[in-house]
Amino acid sequence: MYRYDPYDTAMVAARVAEFRDQTRRRLEGHLSEEQFRPLRLMNGLYLQLHAYMLRVAVPYGTLNSTQLRKLADIAERYDRGYGHFTTRQNIQYNWIRLEEAPDILAELASVEMHAIQTSGNCIRNISADQYAGAAGDELVDPRPYAELLRQWSSFHPEFTALPRKFKIAVIAAETDRAAMRLHDIGIRIVRNPAGELGCAVYVGGGMGRTPMIAPLIREFVPLDQIVTYCEACLRVYNRHGRRDNKFKARIKILVHELGAAEYTAQVEAEFAHLLTLGIEPPRAELERIKAHFPEPALDAGGEDGDPDRGDPDFALWLDTNTAPHKVKGHAIATISLKPVGGIPGDASAEQMRVIAELARRYSQDELRVTHAQNIVLPHVRKADLAAIWQALDAAGLGTANLDGIGDIIACPGLDYCSLANARSIPVAQRISEALSPRSAEIGELKLKISGCINACGHHHAGHIGILGVDRKGVENYQLLLGGSEGADCSLGQITGPGFDEDGIVAAVEKATALYLSRREAGERFLDTYRRIGMAPFKEALYG
Repeated sequence: MYRYDPYDTAMVAARVAEFRDQTRRRLEGHLSEEQFRPLRLMNGLYLQLHAYMLRVAVPYGTLNSTQLRKLADIAERYDRGYGHFTTRQNIQYNWIRLEEAPDILAELASVEMHAIQTSGNCIRNISADQYAGAAGDELVDPRPYAELLRQWSSFHPEFTALPRKFKIAVIAAETDRAAMRLHDIGIRIVRNPAGELGCAVYVGGGMGRTPMIAPLIREFVPLDQIVTYCEACLRVYNRHGRRDNKFKARIKILVHELGAAEYTAQVEAEFAHLLTLGIEPPRAELERIKAHFPEPALDAGGEDGDPDRGDPDFALWLDTNTAPHKVKGHAIATISLKPVGGIPGDASAEQMRVIAELARRYSQDELRVTHAQNIVLPHVRKADLAAIWQALDAAGLGTANLDGIGDIIACPGLDYCSLANARSIPVAQRISEALSPRSAEIGELKLKISGCINACGHHHAGHIGILGVDRKGVENYQLLLGGSEGADCSLGQITGPGFDEDGIVAAVEKATALYLSRREAGERFLDTYRRIGMAPFKEALYG
């Protein structure tokens, strides 16, 4: 994984010192809240319903055990003993004291972490495929390119005050495990007919109030021009993006209103101009970054067979939460942060320490945060899977539910967020308790819950999506069906009138029961929905 160079170290240290002084002036009354707000937001500090919330960047989701232990220590010392992993591969702390925030940033800096640009109208944390460097279906490890983009975008003078926040994802496989087309810029590393590596670039995706799937605007950008092309995309957005209406300020609105063809034409003109200026980092810089992502030293001569499957709970976890590794005798293991009835994405300090130790002992000292709010051990020997599962199970982390009805994505909702209209966590807990016992029968069913239209829970991309709204002061929940975040990207459609909390749980049960009664052999919920359409589901829900 990437290690800070002297520039990174100096940059982060300077930011910590700067924010410590800003916080002191706020506490002493020399800065008003209005003056302090943009300063704290650029350091990932939000003022929520009950306390400050700090969002910590985990670039492209990659951590080592030392960093995760530090996150555990911060949870224990400065929060209430837990952290919340998010859909941008970050971690949030919900109970932060303002006077202690600079100390947290200093502790993060000691393990090469920060909270820079995790908020504000700037380029946010660059996300990537959580299986990067381990999956057999990728062309290359996409993380060096994500790191190059991180360095380019950090404190970029032109893009620190964009019309609205901006999100980029990078993948290198046809299988989209990062919801790439639902980002402002989605990049997929591809190979052209001549065998050369480059990038297919999608621009203008996003969820929120106006969900859109990003169109492909260029089939192939040479890898050594990707920073220049992203700069062109952002320059056109910065030039024309709305600043008079925050609900129409995202790049997806610009691409939609200009039209993909006109937006592309302007980007191409800007790209041609930038190529004459030579702004692309030298090839040597990319090679320097790549050296931090070597192939893991794995023994490919080990046994390729599965471990002893005598324990049925372990066997289920093997089938559900592990994926093939590109090296024989190894696997990719996903640790669920969604125990039945639990809060999706939450991990206690002690659980983080357990995961850190497993990464150190069994996974090349590396782990990944996923956009589905889970943790991945990317490089584990199959022979070690039993020991890993036993340790996870003892820590309450052994749930076998990846991509199932219990693997729910949920935002913090009205329990924490000042923007939310409804609670997400209790709904997720009740659905998990009601339907997790049937998870094996139901199979793959991705359920996502947002507490407001901002869609931090990605409800538009759920096979089943739930959106919390305020109906005359009462929490109400809309049900959506048919969304997908993968290569078959689609947006969920609202079924009809909303439900109260009891009603939305019952509605999910009815939709699931209809699927089970109508599915054909091998069909997922999404397949059945696409085959039979919305009408039978509406009849089951409202008839």
